[in-house]
Amino acid sequence: MKKIYLLVIVNLTFCLPKVVFAQSSSDTVVTLKQCIGFALRNQPVLRQAEIDEQINERNIRISLADWLPQLNSSNEYLHYFKGSPVTSANPAVVSPINEYSSLGLQASQVIYNNDVLLAAKSAKYSRLYYKQNTVSSQINVVSDVSKAFFDVLLSEKQLDILNEDIIRLQRSLKDAYNRYLAGVVDKTDYKQATIALNNSIATRKQTQEAIKSKSAYLKQIMGIGADKNLLLSYDSTHYVSEASIDTNQQLNYNNRIEYQLLQTSKSLQNLNAQYYKWSFLPSISAVGAYDLIYLNTKFSNLYNNNYPSLYAGLTLSFPIFTGTKRLQNLSKARLQVDRADLDVVNSVNTINTEYVQALADYKSNYTNWQLLNQNVSLAKDVYKVVSLQYREGIKTYLDVIVAQSDLRTAELNYYNALFQVLSSKIDLEKALGILTVQ
Repeated sequence: MKKIYLLVIVNLTFCLPKVVFAQSSSDTVVTLKQCIGFALRNQPVLRQAEIDEQINERNIRISLADWLPQLNSSNEYLHYFKGSPVTSANPAVVSPINEYSSLGLQASQVIYNNDVLLAAKSAKYSRLYYKQNTVSSQINVVSDVSKAFFDVLLSEKQLDILNEDIIRLQRSLKDAYNRYLAGVVDKTDYKQATIALNNSIATRKQTQEAIKSKSAYLKQIMGIGADKNLLLSYDSTHYVSEASIDTNQQLNYNNRIEYQLLQTSKSLQNLNAQYYKWSFLPSISAVGAYDLIYLNTKFSNLYNNNYPSLYAGLTLSFPIFTGTKRLQNLSKARLQVDRADLDVVNSVNTINTEYVQALADYKSNYTNWQLLNQNVSLAKDVYKVVSLQYREGIKTYLDVIVAQSDLRTAELNYYNALFQVLSSKIDLEKALGILTVQ
């Protein structure tokens, strides 16, 4: 009965399902570049930023429209039940006219106006601000998609390593059980092998579920539907070659999009202060109108005759006293400029801190990755030697389990370090302001 029980355990262990990524008809194989390209076209945040640019362009055109000639038509009809639209020069004469109508066309052209002048000056900086805002969103999307892509890849590599480890443990369990049946060792060896195998299978299940969660996040920041199944395509050799970056590059604050946004915002604040500074100047416009006046005693004859009038001239609007509103607005605008200056100072300090942290993380991760690469080769050699010595009866099975665990840990640590280097490289490029969106 014990032998039958042991055979059942071994068979059930060997028959446990293995993870096989089969490509179905609904699967989409994508590279990192394709993921980034799709996200740049479909990510809702980016599409909103592009819409904001279009809205801003419409606002600019609305403001600049005041520079163009304005043409209006004013028309009216009045019936007088008492009195008259025309008063006679002789008070004793009562005018019988009680029907009045006017048809008029008025035109105006702004010559100088502080509001439209501000709109013209700020259009350039407003367009630049929203363009920079879009670029900032693109940079964030590239960074987030890249790191999420690497996160999924790391879990998939961990899954591959666990599958290889399970194969080794299955082989070891079979060897241990056969040696037990042969009376060479006691049952402790195959029980230890079963424990190790079960632990690896449990870890594999956790990794499988983690891949689903991380893939869902990747699809979310790509702006892709949850019903789509992505299969990530990558070349590990390519990523190894791309892991290096020149750490001697000097930090240039002007390369950071956040700094550029603050500078543009400051320019807009300066224009706002200038607007209130010169708001005491008058507004000048050219005006003209052509009117047709109709007067009659009967409505049926009202439009038989008309009395035309035509004029042109200038209008001058001069603010004399506004209750100190202009001065208060000017003081407020200058305070906003001072606040923008402090935002720039704070941004410089923040950018410098981000750069120092990103550079330190990259250097430490890169060194760790180089050292762990050596550990993988050493762990493979140790496992081969210990496995051979165990079969020859020199080493105990505990030594085999330790060697297997060390090999799995070394491989997991290596790929974890590799993808940490790639992620920290993205953070460093972002801190330097050289992360491209192409």
